[in-house]
Order: sequence, then structure tokens, then C-alpha cells
Amino acid sequence: MTRILDVSGLHTYYGRIQALKGVDVVVDKGEIVTLIGANGAGKSTLLMTICGKPRATAGKIIYDGQDITHMETFQIVRQGIAQSPEGRRIFSRMTVLENLQMGATTGNPADFDGDLERVYTLFPRLKQRQTQRSGTMSGGEQQMLAIGRALMSRPRLLLLDEPSLGLAPLVVKQIFEVIKEINEQQGVTVFLVEQNAYHALKLAHRGYVMKTGSITMSGTGKELLASSEVRSAYLEGGH
Repeated sequence: MTRILDVSGLHTYYGRIQALKGVDVVVDKGEIVTLIGANGAGKSTLLMTICGKPRATAGKIIYDGQDITHMETFQIVRQGIAQSPEGRRIFSRMTVLENLQMGATTGNPADFDGDLERVYTLFPRLKQRQTQRSGTMSGGEQQMLAIGRALMSRPRLLLLDEPSLGLAPLVVKQIFEVIKEINEQQGVTVFLVEQNAYHALKLAHRGYVMKTGSITMSGTGKELLASSEVRSAYLEGGH
């Protein structure tokens, strides 16, 4: 398979606090790769470092054969990477449609209508709510909007940060079904950070486990689901 993302020896700091300690992660084109771990392990920091904020202090981020370690965030987005951040961070005073327009700012205006229709097909609820101020929607609808907004930039690599956080089980199931569809039908490679380890590993082709800024385990989704260490740390009491 062709590699789309190769993170090697990555170190990141917040001031004097080291958040990432020599992280190595690879993602191949067409894969869903998940990163699981406890709160504060550094998972979100890794996604944000890939996007240029915060900056890596050591190591390399190679995307589609190109070194993007020191690129500005807007340049990284133009290369074909989009992020749906933790906590959704939609523009709550804007309508659903205006949020989706913001996601399309780096794209070709000629593609807008087709891309919008694709998002509305994935999330029919957004079409129903397109003139509604997004801050008045439910958490699940806002998560759909955050993913839809990221897709409007036509990414080849989609970074999803805790898409199931705080959502009802039925909505979580729906979000994971859409992630699978984005990957299989639209050919988008997905790097998924998730606390819901069971759902994430069931969905993913491969996975990594992170503890205190370091990768401690890796394997296929099935291998990690079957691991006694993963089960006791992340799955007991759940599934």
C-alpha cells in the first residue's frame, strides 16, 4: 500500500511540558487508523501537531511524500488534510450552510454545489437544518456539522478528534457508520482519535495505543481488541 502519512520521532512541548515523546505513526492510503488512550495521553496533541499547531520541536511529519513539519496550517490544509476537532468548534452564531461554506474556502468554487450535496447525502439532518443557527442544534447534529465542514475542503486525509464524545449511543452508531462510508465510498483516508476504544477498533484497519505521550502498542483493530492489556485498560465495563 502507498503511505499517505509518516510521523517519525515526533516531540512536542507546551511550554516546558513535553506532550509527545518520540511518536512514530504511519497511515496508508485508504485506511482507517485509530489512536486510543486515556485522557491526557497526548492524542489530540498529535493531531494538532500534524496540522501545525503546536509545532513539532523534533521529528518529521511526511504527508504524501512531502515534509510538512514546518508548514503553516493553511498550507497543510491546502495539501489535502482536514481536521474535525475535539469539542466540534463550529461557528455557533453562523447557520449550518455558512459553516459548510467556511469549510470550502480552500476549495474550487466550481466544486461547491457537488460537495454540499455529498455532505447533505451523508447527513440529511444538516440539509433540514441548513438555515438554522448551528449553536442551537443538538450535540449530535453539531458533530455531523463539524465532520461535514471538514469534508467540504475535499480532504484526502481526514483527522477526526473524539467524534463520539458526549453523544447518545444511537448517534455514536450513526457517526461511526458515516465514517465507514466516507472511507469506503468516497476513498478518504481517516486517522481517528477516540476514547470509545471498542467502536474505534471495530471500525479501524489498524490501531495504536498511546500512554503519556508515547506509542505503547500497535496492531490491527482485531489484534488490539483481542489484547488482554487493551481490554483491561480500555474495554472493561464497556464491552
